[in-house]
Amino acid sequence: MLGLWLHDWRRPRGRKCSFWGTQPMAEALATLLRPRYADLLVASPALPLPAGSLNTEPEPLQRFGRRFPLAPGRCLEEYDAFYVGGSGASSDPDLDPDLSRLLLGWAPERSFSSCCPDTGGTRDEGARAGRLRARRRYLVERARDARVVGLLVGTLGVARHREALAHLRNLTRAAGKHSYVLALGRPTPPKLANFPEVDVFVLLACPLGALAPQPSGGFFRPVLSPCELEAACNPAWPSPGLAPHLTHYADLLPGSPFHVPLPPPESELWDIPDVSLITGELRPPPARKPSNDPGCSALTPRPQLELVESSPAASFLSSRSWQGLQPQLGQTPVTGVVSGRRGIAIAYEDEGSS
Repeated sequence: MLGLWLHDWRRPRGRKCSFWGTQPMAEALATLLRPRYADLLVASPALPLPAGSLNTEPEPLQRFGRRFPLAPGRCLEEYDAFYVGGSGASSDPDLDPDLSRLLLGWAPERSFSSCCPDTGGTRDEGARAGRLRARRRYLVERARDARVVGLLVGTLGVARHREALAHLRNLTRAAGKHSYVLALGRPTPPKLANFPEVDVFVLLACPLGALAPQPSGGFFRPVLSPCELEAACNPAWPSPGLAPHLTHYADLLPGSPFHVPLPPPESELWDIPDVSLITGELRPPPARKPSNDPGCSALTPRPQLELVESSPAASFLSSRSWQGLQPQLGQTPVTGVVSGRRGIAIAYEDEGSS
């Protein structure tokens, strides 16, 4: 696949443009285009650093899973984009993970076009970018309405993944949500359907390993990125029109220029009224944690049968008609060992032919 950033093949000399692609095809194409474009960027995939590694050399700008060798004094928001890649046989181009990351993160005021190598046709990606941004705002609303969040560990060998997992758990706890950590390998709809009590899932993976946007009916529950969970749970996060789309979880951690610390528990940001755009109901503010006053740690008498705290997973399990196998210890009579049924589940030997 070759990814190319330009706006128009007929743009006059002097306009800024950038592209990314695989070597050596990208370099060969850049050699042909540099005489016509005064400022042309060739970006390469940003492979994540393994856990425990230290990189002391200065790195170029990394965004959307790519490295952009920007000149001093330049910023990526000044460039138009032209993407070359994909396949004409794709049934839904909106599900291309590389193109989706770029459309979500590229500056909305800059033009973005694409070209399919199979057909040679070009198109303006403004409408597709608008659909993806609307989908992202919907996922943020789903995360704000969620009570139980499943944190999917999609990587165990990328640097700072433990710190990112701790950050997401602290984020959900501060927002009054329950979180469960799940290590399932690559998420698939059948795997995640085994956890119906989870309202939304968050995939913790490197930018190149993130899932593509899923069609309606793909997953039983939506799968979000860490950036979308940050926008839903951190009241200090900028509004959707101003917040950047970050594809790497390390950008959310302390030390990153995009890091936004959580407000203290006594901050008024936690008490701002918030109405769900999906259900139309008023969201309750998160429960405040007790202060560090020693007097607050004293035990207070409670009624004997009062329910202090309930697990959402336990409440969901109690509402199901089938709650699993019951041991019934001491209730089953002891019998001798007998021969069981033989065959496979769809055709036991004693069932005969049907």
